This record gives sequence, structure tokens and C-alpha cells, in this order.
Amino acid sequence: MKSILFCRVSSKEQEAEGYSLPSQEKFLKDYAEKKGFEIDKVFSISESASGKYQRKLFDEMLKYVKKNDIKIIVCEKVDRLTRNFKDAISINEWLDEEIERQVHLVKDSLILHKDSRSQEKLNWNIRILFAQNQVDNLSEEVKKGLNEKAEQGWYPGSHKRGYKTIGETKHKTWVIDSSPESMAPFIKKAFELYADNVGYSPKKIREVMFNEGWKQKNGKPIPLSNIYFILNDIFYCGKFIWKGKVCNGNHKPIISEELFERVQKKLKMKNHSKYRTHDHLYRGMMFCEECGCSITAEIQKGHTYYHCTHFKNCSQKKHTREEAINSQIITFLDEVTPMETETIETVAETLRASHTEEIAYHNQVISGLNRRYQALQERLDTLYIDKLDKRITPEKWEELDARFRKELEDTKQEITRHEHSGINYFELGANILKLSLKLKETYQENYLPERKRRLLQIVFSNLFLKDGITGKTYRKTFQKVSERVKSGNVQGRWESNPDQGFWRPL
Repeated sequence: MKSILFCRVSSKEQEAEGYSLPSQEKFLKDYAEKKGFEIDKVFSISESASGKYQRKLFDEMLKYVKKNDIKIIVCEKVDRLTRNFKDAISINEWLDEEIERQVHLVKDSLILHKDSRSQEKLNWNIRILFAQNQVDNLSEEVKKGLNEKAEQGWYPGSHKRGYKTIGETKHKTWVIDSSPESMAPFIKKAFELYADNVGYSPKKIREVMFNEGWKQKNGKPIPLSNIYFILNDIFYCGKFIWKGKVCNGNHKPIISEELFERVQKKLKMKNHSKYRTHDHLYRGMMFCEECGCSITAEIQKGHTYYHCTHFKNCSQKKHTREEAINSQIITFLDEVTPMETETIETVAETLRASHTEEIAYHNQVISGLNRRYQALQERLDTLYIDKLDKRITPEKWEELDARFRKELEDTKQEITRHEHSGINYFELGANILKLSLKLKETYQENYLPERKRRLLQIVFSNLFLKDGITGKTYRKTFQKVSERVKSGNVQGRWESNPDQGFWRPL
């Protein structure tokens, strides 16, 4: 009679104790030979298989025996065949369809068929009950362990971009990934770009960061859904969510909590507008300070009015003319325009300080790229030796050599791009320095809305509107320029720690 063998190992501990799949298969083959069964196929489930895959393989086994008219299923014991009542019912239904069908559970000394005695069926059902109980108990212990880990401040999940786990199983901790392929520096940069740049969408972030070298292993840009997920993930500021609760994590954060909150605020201010008929000056630049919705514009009697889009419940009904907003914007520009040329050196010092993080970011990325470049070079050398020793075919060598050289060239270009980025950023700072001396004049002299918006993006990180009054948040550099201009303290020095203060009298 034709038979199939069904082998299953559910844990590494079982495999270490001699219950490996090969040993099971040998044991069942010996049994089948003694019984005179013809083995048609062997089904095996390893300890690393997920519960979903185990269920799928069990279903495939039943379909196979039905389709190929297999009469005998041979398994080591009940809990190797099934651990739940649903699968047990499927086995019972299969047995009841034909009198010749049998299930042999060797170590349990149990043979099931359509006419099994009540005592044999009781034995089968009791063993299933205990197997189900074992699964339920294991599930409880796993959940208990995960909850305990979360209470200790360690995220119990399995994967976070920019991080890796270290330590033994059940005692793993999270650390920032410092490998050449690490996403950590790019993730930090993405948060900063989104928080500090007016008009930057996740799509824009993806484009900018792709040019910086943030890409998938296949060379394509990071999926937009991943950008949204990262920008919304509280894990990166040192916390995590477990069972709907925000927990304080022990892992080192990539960004500050303040930066994360700023990004969340901007994400809620998403522009819902799909159609654009007029190129209004402040389109996409302002948000309602009360509800966070976008500010839209419309033309009435020859004048442009701005008001909340009211996608959420909001009490803001006032429509504000563009001229009124423009007047307030010019006042804001006055606040970051030094009145005396003597302040130019202090503004320059501010800009130099702001370059520190940017330079550190590029240096970190370049360091990783250099390690990747060295690893690729070593791989090419090893590949060539393999070719000389004839451990690899000429065709395979050509294929791999071309691929690695392409990766090597791409890495070299990324290194060059980041080296130039530091210079470009410094040049941008120099241009901002010149710009800060005549901001209002530059803004008023530009007639194209796009150029005006670009200037506002350089100066402001956010613009708000409430009750006809415009609010603003300066970008970091111009916030410090504003403080310097308001203080009127021309003679000063730069503190070694900018977070402790800006200017101190000599």
C-alpha cells in the first residue's frame, strides 16, 4: 500500500536532543519497510518554519494523499501530526471517507482508521487535547516574555531600519547599526529635512535622499510607504509602542524627541488639494494654527484671500487678504536683517556652527561608503584568485566581476558626491550670509511667486495663520540671527556648547 511520511520538529531544543528531521525520517522509513508500505513522498517541517507555513504544508499533505489515492499516513506521534482541533477534524474526515485509510502514530502505538475502537479514539482525542494545551501554554509564555522585555525598556519586535540586535536569544538588545549599509544617518537626515524645510513632502525627501545615496539593495529609491512609516515611527526618538502603549526605550535614539514632535506636527498639516488653477503666492506654504489643516486661497473681487480648508472641525472663518499677509512677512524678514554691517562676523559664526551637524552627517556616510568600497575591492581580489585556482568558471567570473565593478564605481561616485556636498553646503551658508543683509529688498524685488516661495523656504520652517494673523517658525540659522539682531549685542563670543546659550558678553 502507498504511504506518505510526515515529519515535524518544532524547536531547536528538540533538534539538539536528537529529534532532528533526518532522524525522524529514518525512524519512519524503518517502520514503513517493516509494515511493507511503499513510501510515495516525505513531508518535512523544520523548526524554523512559521506557523502559517506549517499550516500550509499540512493542507498540502492532505490534498496530496486525496489526489494520489494514498491510503497510509505515517507519523512519529500525535503532536508531530497536529496540535489543534481543526487539523484533527480534517484527519477524522479523511479517515471516514474510506475504510482502507489509516494513520499510523508509531511512538504512541496508535493506528487510526474508520472503524477504530472507542478507546483508540479517546486516546487520539486526549493526546490532541494535551498537544493543544502545550501550544496554548507556549503562546502564553512567549507573550509573557515579550511583555516583560517591553517593561524592561527593550522593544520586543524583530526589525527596525537603522538598528540591529546584539546578544543571545531572548536577551537581545537594540543598537544603532554602524555598518556601511546602515540606514541610520539617512533616517536622521530625512527627519531633519522634513522638519526644517517648508514645502518638503515625503516624496521630495525620497528624491533628495536618493541623490544622497539612500537606496534599496537593487539600486532603486526607498519605497514612499517606507518613508511615511519611518517619519511616523516613535522608535527613532528613544521610545516604542507595545500593545497600544508608548514605552520608554533603553535603546539609543537617532533623533531627539523634539525633532520627532515637529515632524509629526507637519505630517498632520498635509495639503489635501489636488487641483491648482492659480499660482497663488503662499500656496502650500501656510497651515491653520488651530487645526493644522492647509491654508487655501481664492480670488474674490480681484483680491486673493487665504483661509483654512476646514478638513477638520475648526472655528477659523476669517478670510485674510494676501496684502495683509505680505505686510506681516516683510516684518518677519526685518527681524532677521542685521541693521549694522558689524554683525556680519557674528552671523558668520552662527552659520559655521550650524554646519557642524551637516559635516558630521556627510563624514559618517563617507566613512560607511569607504568601508563598503574596501570590502568590494577585497571581494574582487578574492574573485580573481578563485578564477586562477579554477574554483569558478570564466563565465561566472565575468558576471560577478562586472557586477562588483559596477558597485565599486557607484560607491566611488557616492563618496565624491558627499565630499562635494560639504563644500556646497558651506557655499549655501555663505550665500545665506549675504542674503541676510538685504532679505526684505530681495523679497520685494522678486516678482515671480516661485522665487519668493523659495526665499521663504530658506528662512522659515513653518508659517501659520490664525484670526488673520500670520505666525512663523524660523529655520535654525535664522532663529539665531533673529536672537542676535534683537539683542543688539555686537561684541560677543560663541559658546562652545550652543545648547547652553548663544552669546555671552566678553
